[in-house]
Order: sequence, then C-alpha cells, then structure tokens
Amino acid sequence: VERSKKLNSDYCFLTGVYHIPDTHVQYSWRLRDGVIRDIERQNRKKENIRLLGEQIILTEQLEAEREKMLLEKGSQKT
Repeated sequence: VERSKKLNSDYCFLTGVYHIPDTHVQYSWRLRDGVIRDIERQNRKKENIRLLGEQIILTEQLEAEREKMLLEKGSQKT
C-alpha cells in the first residue's frame, strides 16, 4: 500500500512538474498572440482613418467641381 501511495505521489509530482511550465508557455504564447492581434487591429484602424480622410477630401473636391460645372452651365444659358 505504501508503495502505491509513493507511486501515486511521484506521478502527481511529475505531472505537475510537466503541466505547470507547459501551461505557462501556452499562456505566454496566447498573450503574445493577443498583443500582436491588438497591434494589427490598431494599424488597420489607422489605415482606415487615413483612407476615410482621403475619401472625404475627394468627395469635397468632386462636389466643388460639380457645383462649378452647374454654375458655368447656368451662366451659359443666360
């Protein structure tokens, strides 16, 4: 009986010795992957904001050109 208790105790110790560092490594990798995903998300957000700014400028230019063309057409008719 003592021998089986000793074996069980050794088994629990050895599995703990394996699982604790393994769990820590897995947690570290997940944490690192999360940080990388956050950085990528921030970069995409910055790029989307930049593109939106460009679109706003282009829209304003297009509207100004249309307005100018409408004014020229109106002045030609009179």
